[in-house]
Amino acid sequence: MVAENKKIAVIAGAGPAGLTAALELLRTTDVKPVIFEAEDVIGGISRTARYNGNRMDIGGHRFFSKSDAVMDWWQGILPLQGAPSRDDIAIGRKVPVVDGGPDPEKDDFVILCRSRLSRILFLRKLFDYPVSLNGSTIRGLGLWRMFKIGMSYLKVQILPAREEKSLEDFMINRFGVELYRTFFRDYTEKLWGVPCNKISPEWGGQRIKGLSITKTVIHAVKQIFASKKPAAESGDAIRQKNTETSLIGQFLYPKFGPGQLWETVAQKIQEMGGEIKMNAKVVKVNREGNRVVSVVVNHGQYTETVACDYFLSTMPVKELVAAMDSETAAVPAEVKRVSEGLVYRDFMTVGLLLDKLEIKNPAKPSTPESKLKFVADNWIYVQESDVKLGRIQVFNNWSPYLVSDPTKVWIGLEYFVNEGDEMWTMPDADFIKFAIDELDKIHVAKPESVRDSVVFHIKKAYPAYFGTYGEFNMIREFLDPVENLFLMGRNGMHKYNNMDHSMLTAMETVKCIREGSTNKTDLWNVNTEEEYHEGRK
Repeated sequence: MVAENKKIAVIAGAGPAGLTAALELLRTTDVKPVIFEAEDVIGGISRTARYNGNRMDIGGHRFFSKSDAVMDWWQGILPLQGAPSRDDIAIGRKVPVVDGGPDPEKDDFVILCRSRLSRILFLRKLFDYPVSLNGSTIRGLGLWRMFKIGMSYLKVQILPAREEKSLEDFMINRFGVELYRTFFRDYTEKLWGVPCNKISPEWGGQRIKGLSITKTVIHAVKQIFASKKPAAESGDAIRQKNTETSLIGQFLYPKFGPGQLWETVAQKIQEMGGEIKMNAKVVKVNREGNRVVSVVVNHGQYTETVACDYFLSTMPVKELVAAMDSETAAVPAEVKRVSEGLVYRDFMTVGLLLDKLEIKNPAKPSTPESKLKFVADNWIYVQESDVKLGRIQVFNNWSPYLVSDPTKVWIGLEYFVNEGDEMWTMPDADFIKFAIDELDKIHVAKPESVRDSVVFHIKKAYPAYFGTYGEFNMIREFLDPVENLFLMGRNGMHKYNNMDHSMLTAMETVKCIREGSTNKTDLWNVNTEEEYHEGRK
């Protein structure tokens, strides 16, 4: 399968981390990457699903990073648009373009610059996310609820004495108990399926670090003045280096969704001599001493043993540890206990093609967005406690080219589940009806507007910060000394990494290989040290 005398890096998984590592190995080393992907799709959860001419972004992926290396990497795969997109032309919306860049109306290999808008659906009304202290919020919540939110926030600012033992403590310390209960608790508990006081505060530190009411207000004030500046004086509109990630106003996005970029990367890998094997699952990891010497791969109809000089794993940690256990190289009992106790949250999304949404477009009459026939949101977080629905994606607003018929609204209804539970095992037709009924219940769309529908199931979408996660260091102490084993990505490290974080772990891995280092500290510090990825150039 490989040339003699050429070092081989076996990579488990063709998601963002695995594909980034493979391309970087080919670009900067003499090591040949061989990727084994257990499924039949490229991109992991960062895939583009296709159904009846429409495309879906499974989970929603904004292409934005504080790392220049990552931003440049993406644009090196798909160049930034040089002309407006279909919807920008239709409503007269101005977006950053580059001279000589491809025209998305004519060219497919292009990355778009998209406007970011997320809101919270609560009390059957839309509220800004992150929460803004503006007239719309005050009118929506009412003066009494706003007073309680303000007083509880002032209390934690004056007396921030709550020790952060859980995610609930983390959020209350930053937003106050009333705002936490109003806008954060119900959605977060839908996401994880357990109370917030049972979740490690580390999840909050990774997902919303640096965000607070104070920073949100400061950002809003800056935006008022920034909007009065000419574009040339407003700095780099796309990189937004001085903006909290949760507050960014724009992001990059491939014309046909995230899968388009990762499929392009996969093609480059193969053109440069790397190999990608689909429907091929690593089921055994063979060790001698403190090194991985080979892996056993199940291709469905047969298995094979593949020797390797390096093993880069993005497979779930629970599966990796189980694959490393053997009679000749046993995994310690305590490490197995912790590994087997790691928890994952699974994911279902219902795609619905609709004639229209019932939600009124709240855009100001003078803005380009007011010309849209539906809301301008990318995501709507559903903070309604009387439905299971967690989040709504409006795919038209991610890219107009995800939708075959621009007169229709193409949405994704996201549900957070456990594999094997009542929702996961429900027949697709029944689950689609259940989702449509919930959409009607919260006044988002009528059943008679539905023109097409589909369901997708995604296993192990979210590594959880409960179960035995608090003892995860025991797993690290076992795995880190294996010199040529590198853990990367979200499931590979059991960290709720964004796509850019997963890529950075791959880049750090390749750096270790290039420099002959077995020290994995920088790899584990990605998305842990607050300014880590911002400082990488």
